[in-house]
Amino acid sequence: MTDAQSSNARADRLAALPIREELKGQQPYGAPQLTVRAMLNVNETTHEVPADVVDAITKEVRVAAAQMNRYPDREFTVLREKLADFLSRDLPQAHLTAEHIWAANGSNEIMQHLLQAFAGPGRSVMAFPPTYSMYPLYARGTYSDYIPGTRNEDYTQSAEDVAAQIREHRPNVVILTSPNNPTGTALDLDVVRAAYEAAAESATIVIVDEAYGEFRQPGVASALELLEGRPRLVVTRTMSKAFAMAGGRLGYLAAAPEITDALRLVRLPYHLSIYTQAAACAALDHAESLMANVEKIKVQRDRIVEELTAMGLAPSPSDANFVFFGGLEDEKAVWRHLLDDGVLVRDVGIAGHLRVTAGTEEETTLFLDSLRRSLGR
Repeated sequence: MTDAQSSNARADRLAALPIREELKGQQPYGAPQLTVRAMLNVNETTHEVPADVVDAITKEVRVAAAQMNRYPDREFTVLREKLADFLSRDLPQAHLTAEHIWAANGSNEIMQHLLQAFAGPGRSVMAFPPTYSMYPLYARGTYSDYIPGTRNEDYTQSAEDVAAQIREHRPNVVILTSPNNPTGTALDLDVVRAAYEAAAESATIVIVDEAYGEFRQPGVASALELLEGRPRLVVTRTMSKAFAMAGGRLGYLAAAPEITDALRLVRLPYHLSIYTQAAACAALDHAESLMANVEKIKVQRDRIVEELTAMGLAPSPSDANFVFFGGLEDEKAVWRHLLDDGVLVRDVGIAGHLRVTAGTEEETTLFLDSLRRSLGR
């Protein structure tokens, strides 16, 4: 039996199971996981984890291992305190404490908790594609209706347009993404303010997904500045990107304390393991080392934008750790050429465009040199 025949047979067996109707024929989320010289397709931090961070995590996990016969702190109090402290370093005006913080196994579980609490059957979730492709899957997984909003032709969003769409559709939850994935563009806070005001008419929860927030350009504000006095505003973050903890799975949010109280109603018991809490706390204790890598990544991101522009391509301004670029006559041929040269980037399904993670200086050079060859330049 060929691989294709085996895959088809397995799909047939899956279809024969009594799964939910809306899951039939669907494909799971994922991206190619190929071992090549430069894996620049899933926006991981490709820099090595600093040695002091590795040592600290190892020490704390060893301490945790001696206590694994007991359940972990279900309130993950120390972790919430450290997360609040981290966010408050650059934004002391946000007045964040542990009571404003919630954490879960990656930003995926954070979003799941939010939709379990505020969306669900008979309710709706609105996002604005092209954006993170998991949003409709979150909605589907919580039996929520998904409403795809629209963007401007250049993929940006205006305060007036976002507010008008919220008033028209009256979703129960609206997700704004800043910086956006795959475009890398950040939102002006006027957009968030306008969205929140429009959402007041339908008591809508407004989520600002800032998974790449630490990579923002200088002067670009965070929605964390708007939390005070806005009890239906939620700002989500992750330790997967800036903290190089994609394998550690720790996402978190900041919001009014009543939001975190609502999430306690839907979380599973002891949802954060003792090891996850230990590793995340150790990483936060060494945030300075990890943020040094963030600065190196930003240098390579800006280099990519500059050099792609010089090639005659059209990169979007990026506030993330990746660059979305257009101007390609055949993006699939370019993707294949890069892969043949050992560089894996992301085909996001938008004609003429690709997305590349900003990696190390060496990885960036490999990407740029291969791309020049592909374009004959």
